Amino acid sequence: MTDTVDLTLEEADALARDVLEAWGLAPDHAAAVAATMVAGERDGCTSHGLYRLLVAAASVEKGVVTPDAEPEVSEPAPALVRVDGKGGFAQLPFARGLPLLVEKARAKGVAAMALNNVVHFAALWPEVEALAREGLVALAFTPNHAWVAPAGGTKPVFGTNPIAFAWPRPGREPFVFDFATTVIARGDIELHRRAGKPVPADWGYDAEGRETTDAKAVLDGAMRTFGGHKGSALAAMVELIAGPLIGDMTSAQSLASDAGRGGSPLGGELLIAIDPAGFLGDRVEEYLAHGETMFAAIEGQGARLPGARRIAARRETMKHGLRIPAAFHAELLDLLQKGKTHATTGPARAASGGNDTGDGAAAD
Repeated sequence: MTDTVDLTLEEADALARDVLEAWGLAPDHAAAVAATMVAGERDGCTSHGLYRLLVAAASVEKGVVTPDAEPEVSEPAPALVRVDGKGGFAQLPFARGLPLLVEKARAKGVAAMALNNVVHFAALWPEVEALAREGLVALAFTPNHAWVAPAGGTKPVFGTNPIAFAWPRPGREPFVFDFATTVIARGDIELHRRAGKPVPADWGYDAEGRETTDAKAVLDGAMRTFGGHKGSALAAMVELIAGPLIGDMTSAQSLASDAGRGGSPLGGELLIAIDPAGFLGDRVEEYLAHGETMFAAIEGQGARLPGARRIAARRETMKHGLRIPAAFHAELLDLLQKGKTHATTGPARAASGGNDTGDGAAAD
């Protein structure tokens, strides 16, 4: 017996699709969701990789997500796109709205897209990276469930409220970063809980507002923002621009709508796409080169560009495929079988662990 299982990226994608479809996701949703999970696993972001199959299955089982929702794309203004996700996972609504967002950004210089009524569980970097591959500068924001205390407090108000940014780099991978406004992603705390490992005392509080190193106590209590009041301010910004601004819920409202089911967050996401040519015209290449000078100055002194770890992991897995723990692979096969049982006989327990880890995007 070996402790690990090797999978090609194609095999991982097929497994993810099979699990998702077994749990009732329509094929187009399953394909979009699986692509995001495999991308996370490929890039070494395991808390946002195949592990999220457990999260997605749990949300389907608990009735939090509409597995066959048909997204509706509209144009509220010349430079705006809105996609009503109808309660489905966010990946397909993003894919449906992406072409129109790109078209509007190129035509107007700047455009924005609101995803409404979507269920979030994943990192944001695949979305901004997709825009950067179209030559656009991109930003993305989303609240989620109220799991995070504001600086100076100990009770949840904010979600993990990730922010993602992407900058196109002609001829090479885009510069992309993605981080939660918390000290650590919620998914990482959940992985500590599953492994029975303690967490650092500065990651969060228990339900009584006390410091704790118990991962489950933090998940049941409140996480902390990074950088004290600075992370707290950014979290508040995300609440506003990806909640009320686009006609969707705050993290507290999302948690209330969950009504104790323990599913992934339901709410909105704001994406902003900027075409450098809108500002620069035929001087685009000249000024993008100025950005490359900055990147060279960072790396030239031995510092790491944000996102570089993901790109390095991607190069390896593109060559050699994925390697996952054998016990986890067995868990996924069990999840697949449970999904088939669920489809024919009714609810079964979807994911070991129970706590849904939501969006909390990884730092790179």
